[in-house]
Amino acid sequence: MSEDTTVFTAVGRRKTASARVRITAGEGKFTVNGRDLEEYCYTELLAKKAALPLVVAEKQGQFDIVVKVMGGGPVGQAGAISLGLARALQKSDPELRPALKKAGLMTRDPRMKERKKSGQPGARKRFQFSKR
Repeated sequence: MSEDTTVFTAVGRRKTASARVRITAGEGKFTVNGRDLEEYCYTELLAKKAALPLVVAEKQGQFDIVVKVMGGGPVGQAGAISLGLARALQKSDPELRPALKKAGLMTRDPRMKERKKSGQPGARKRFQFSKR
């Protein structure tokens, strides 16, 4: 990597997945955990969800993207990549924020797994009631 290359980094999270995204000017290589995006996100829907900020910002093929993602499942990881990528794109060009925000890509999804409470077998489930 040359000295004059600007790197924009951002973190995206969803559920228990966390993605660290680095974007640099380049020819459009998209790698996730050392593998190609289409190989890592094994369905077309997941790959599209992860790369949606590039489509909204109309920046396909202009950035090299390197992502390290951990935790969660495939859908949570795709959502984390999407949020991290949107945040990194906004850092690279603040003019993109209105378009990304209108598409709903700048909002962190707050839904998390509800914790198990004591005296119950799960988060909401109760032990069976016995009258006699």
